[in-house]
Formats: sequence, structure tokens, C-alpha cells
Amino acid sequence: MLENIREAFDGIWSHKLRSALTMLGIIIGIASIIAISSTIMGTNEQIKQNLVGAGNNTVEVTLYQGDYPLDSSYQQVPEYVTVLTGDILPDITAIDEVEDASLYYRRDAYEMVWNGAERLNQGTIYGVDDRFMAVNGYVLRSGRGFLPEDFSACKKVALIDRAVSETLFLGESPVNKTVEISGEPYVVIGEFTQSSAFTPTITSINDYFTYTDHSGGKVLIPGTTWPTLFAYDQPASVMVRAGSTDEMTEAGKQTAAILNSTLTGSGDVQYKSKDLLEQAKKLQELSSATNRQLIWIASISLLVGGIGVMNIMLVSVTERTGEIGLKKALGAPKGRISGQFLTEAGVLTAIGGILGILVGVGLAYVVSRVSGVPIFISWYIVAATVVFSVVVGLFFGAVPAVQAARLNPIDALRRE
Repeated sequence: MLENIREAFDGIWSHKLRSALTMLGIIIGIASIIAISSTIMGTNEQIKQNLVGAGNNTVEVTLYQGDYPLDSSYQQVPEYVTVLTGDILPDITAIDEVEDASLYYRRDAYEMVWNGAERLNQGTIYGVDDRFMAVNGYVLRSGRGFLPEDFSACKKVALIDRAVSETLFLGESPVNKTVEISGEPYVVIGEFTQSSAFTPTITSINDYFTYTDHSGGKVLIPGTTWPTLFAYDQPASVMVRAGSTDEMTEAGKQTAAILNSTLTGSGDVQYKSKDLLEQAKKLQELSSATNRQLIWIASISLLVGGIGVMNIMLVSVTERTGEIGLKKALGAPKGRISGQFLTEAGVLTAIGGILGILVGVGLAYVVSRVSGVPIFISWYIVAATVVFSVVVGLFFGAVPAVQAARLNPIDALRRE
């Protein structure tokens, strides 16, 4: 075997230009497959990050009427929807995929939050419990967080994020200053931010509505003061934090099932999870389906490269007819002759595969730099392409190898 490999390298080196041109089809095919697959994986990861966020793995479970969220500010809440309390949270946190959970209320903040003449035109007001900050991965930038007595005494205090602070206070510190929320005075006790920064990519109107909460700012108040501002019977929602991004869908589904078990009747209103991960998967499938066609097209060059290998090996058999005849006259078996040419074809395509990997990785980085799309190099795919290139060489080298093994030694020597 080692002797066959040495002879293969000698044969390739003695015809450098011919070997390089033969490997070109293999190099282009492998490079194209690696570059396209790396870009696909990078694009899919970008889709997931844009939709799901930077790793807080939170899922909102709220009331839906049909396929749309129920807005209790102008839609009737059925009588069979019972009031949720903190007593249900232990059942939710007992779900394997759930790490933590929180009850909250939510309203759009349009023209409801003021600081003097400054108003918040977009964003969200949340009535929260003592777990909401931890579940969402929020940390304080300044001031203090909610204390137990803020909830028990129904204190009118608020936490705001950076976007609200810049809108209402124009860069000044908001701590210990008063804002009006739906006409009620609330003291700002602190400013918070996400523990890991996440800036969504907004390229369409659908992206805008998806990320309104991210771009418009948040105001948090104790959930116990919510009835002062809004309806007493507004149903609460649940925010759950999954153990990982891939567990978000299951965590949301099981939480929704527990909440729906509290309903005392049936109808088109029920709890559902806002499954951003599922949206990401649908976009990924659409992207992958399109790009898989590109991979098949790129694979055609591998077929062309394989035909080139077969052609050059047939030429090699013709050139070395005398050598083959001499070896067979000295007693070399057919397996020895065919193995020599198969090894040469495998080595030729293996070298082409390795060079194709280097070109493909470099091409992927160039595409990433030009287009701004991240790349993800899968070394499983890299290893598979090397193996595949060798298989191509062996497959297309089989015909010349068999032809060489079947040569009659007398005819071969006479032809020489």
C-alpha cells in the first residue's frame, strides 16, 4: 500500500500541470460546497439570533383569540378565563425545560408615560412580580431594584430602561424623579438594562412589530399597582426562561398547557406561547431549501472533476502500457495492478479535496466580509468532503484500474 502511495505521488509530480488541471474540478466543487454550507449555517444562526435574541431564552405565554394576541383594553375577556396568581408558578417551574417563571401584565405605552412635556411615544409598560427581572436577565445600571415592600404596600415606583430614560430625561439621571403613568405619579427608583446586549436587525415592517419591545423601551411597575392604572380583571401572562434556546418551544408549549388547564370553559380564547424559535426555524427551512439547490449545482463540478480523473487515468494507463506488461510478465497479480491505479486516483482526488477545503474556507470568509453574513465552519462537513472526494476518485478511477489489470502482458509489451 505504501509503495502504491509513493508511486502515486511520483506519477502526480512527474505530470504536475496535468495533475493540477485534473484536480481543478475537484477543488472547485469542494470549495463551492464548503463555502455555501458555511454561509447557510451562518445565515441560519443569524436568523435565530435576530428573532430569539442574545441568549436570554425567554418565552411569553399569553392569551390568544384565534391566531392573534388578545388585547383586553378593547377586547372582551371570556368569563371562563380565571385570574392567575403566583400559586401556579411552582407547577410551571417544575417543567424540565423551564428554569424560572414570572407573572406579568402588559400594555402599550403610547402617550401614557410622561415627564413634564416629554412623552413616551412607543414602548411597553409591564406590571411585574419579584421574579420578572431575573427571568428576563435584566440588571441595574443605577438606582435600586424592587423590594418586597414595594409589592406588599403597592408603592408607586418604577424601573425604566435606557431608551425610556433618554426619551423622558434627555440624558439626565432619572433616579428619584417622578413620571406620570396614565395620570398617576410614579417615582423612578432605578434604570435597568439587558445583561447581554441584543440589537435586532430590522429590515421590514414585520421585523418592526416583532421588535417593538426591544426598540421602544420598557417601564416596569409593581404588578400590585396595576389595578390602579388599568382594569382589575385584566388577565396576566407568564414569562418563562428555558434552559437553552432549543428548549424554548417545548417550554412554551408545556406552560401554555398548564395555563389552559385553568380555563373553566372552552372557546377560541386560550393561552399560547409567542414562539420566536418556531418562526426562526421556518425562515431557516426556507433559506436552507433554497441553498440546498445551490449545493446540488455545485456538486455538478465534482461530477465533472470525477470524469476528468477517469480521463487522465485512462491516459496514464495508455502511457504506461509497457510498465504494466512488464509487471504482469514478472508475475504481478491483477489486484496489484488495479490497486496501483486506484491508489493514484484516490491520492489525486484527496489532494484536490484538501486544496478545495482551504479554498472553500477562504472563500467563505471573503463572502462573510463582503456581505456581512456570519459563517459557521462545520468540521464534520469538511471531513465528509475529503472522504467524498476520495470516493469520487476511487469510483471514477475504477474503470482505468480494471482496464489496466486486464491487459494481456504479451500484447502490452508488443504495443510498447
